[in-house]
Amino acid sequence: MAEIITMPRLSDTMTEGTVATWLKKVGDKISEGDILAEIETDKATMEFESFYSGVLLHIGIQEGESAPVDSVLAIIGEEGEDIAGLLSGDAKKETAKEEKETPKKEEKEEKEISSENKKEATAAEEETAEMPEGVSIITMPRLSDTMTEGTVATWLKKVGDKVSEGDILAEIETDKATMEFESFYSGTLLHIGIEEGQSAPVDSVLAIIGPEGTDVSGVVANGGKTASKPKATEKPKEAAEQEDEKPVVVELSPTTTNTANTTSGTGRIFASPLAKKIAQDKGIDIAQVKGSGENGRIVKSDVESFTPAAAAAKPAQEKTAEAPVKAFVPAGEMQTEEVKNSQMRKTIARRLAESKFTAPHYYLTIEINMDNAMESRKIINTVPDTKVSFNDMVVKACAMALKKHPRVNSQWKDDVTVINHHINIGVAVAVEDGLVVPVVPFTDQMSLTQIGASVKDLAAKARNKKLQPKEMEGSTFTVSNLGMYGITEFTSIINQPNSAILSVGAIIEKPVVKNGAIVVGNTMKVTLACDHRTVDGATGAEFLQTLRNYIENPVTMLA
Repeated sequence: MAEIITMPRLSDTMTEGTVATWLKKVGDKISEGDILAEIETDKATMEFESFYSGVLLHIGIQEGESAPVDSVLAIIGEEGEDIAGLLSGDAKKETAKEEKETPKKEEKEEKEISSENKKEATAAEEETAEMPEGVSIITMPRLSDTMTEGTVATWLKKVGDKVSEGDILAEIETDKATMEFESFYSGTLLHIGIEEGQSAPVDSVLAIIGPEGTDVSGVVANGGKTASKPKATEKPKEAAEQEDEKPVVVELSPTTTNTANTTSGTGRIFASPLAKKIAQDKGIDIAQVKGSGENGRIVKSDVESFTPAAAAAKPAQEKTAEAPVKAFVPAGEMQTEEVKNSQMRKTIARRLAESKFTAPHYYLTIEINMDNAMESRKIINTVPDTKVSFNDMVVKACAMALKKHPRVNSQWKDDVTVINHHINIGVAVAVEDGLVVPVVPFTDQMSLTQIGASVKDLAAKARNKKLQPKEMEGSTFTVSNLGMYGITEFTSIINQPNSAILSVGAIIEKPVVKNGAIVVGNTMKVTLACDHRTVDGATGAEFLQTLRNYIENPVTMLA
């Protein structure tokens, strides 16, 4: 029997994914565990393996295309199996027909909710708690295509702890592996919904984060549900005449119209309780949905297939002055192109905007004499199987300077400044669709050649989209180098939660003064961007002085 594979939700913030590469094609034999494709999420590009064996019968999302979570990614089944029903949607029609012919199932349940349980449903709505301002509910993520529930192996935070975006909250055991689960929000951990060792279905309330001291007891008591509309008003006489159909009646505002769904002269929309609930969960204004049921009644399938229509923007007419007559008037066609933003580009935009507008940046620039560094590099690279770049020397010098100036190796939190005594330097790498920052762990404990080999390996993985999420986590300081492009000086946005980032320019040959004489020399400018909340100006200046001493005297880095 054919199995439908859907786009997985690989992080708590992921709403859609992009197929970077298909590693299998239609007709290929598939074994459980084979890598089907590389999926680009909002965090990284990850290999996606098959959990079924058979033949790849259908590919639902082509390379480069994006689709929402739970969209049909592929279909695997037996060779020659007929999947026309799945592709044409006949299966859904069959299900709809079955539901219509057997009202004792869904229709009966809906009518019972509308009549017998109406009071209870209304009471439940009235008791639903309003979401306190600034509070975020974190749910159990679906981390694999087959995952239906997860188990909390370990909590790394406890109620009352401060949480920053990117902090590891817990270790979640899925049906495939145990994975670290990070927070995508900042605040205080106000509630833990699933204790260690307990299992819960996907989308269950895992935790609640918000401002310290916020009362979330009402939200907890209602299972994370929040009120979204006022209490129902008394039904008018016209609605009572439609009691035999048992619909849920939704009030329209005076300016809202939906004639396809309204009863004669009432201004009301008839919708089944299930349709109403689905619309509420999806944030859909049910007044905009056209009903396909009896008398225009809105049913479940109408809400599920609903797509909001984009309002056409009408450009304002502007008066323009008459252009003077010229001897020559160039003619041409105005052309634009829209390029769809990838998940990586969206994430880069969000994180850099957050950093720039939350961390007060300031910049310090120095010029470094590179004559000794150039001579030392030549000597080092004469050793067989050794290849050290200037960037490797800068990374090594940064690691040693950070040991002497740990305040630069820090991060800001609301109540405290965290001083990191381990040094993990992130190295910015330009890739086809943006920028990634792989991390060299414990950089200060590595030699120049070890740093060179590690950076080269990580950069190759980044350009081939093979970097794993764990290889981009945990940086305490970042280096960004544009010298290879001939850029002599630039500034960078801090890669939070770091407190600083070093921008490295090109080495240029220019006249310099040595021993009172003008001679030809080689210099390089570097600029340190600092978060003023954690790094004072004098601290940043002292760090740059130490950095310059190391680079201008490379032998001191070999001790």
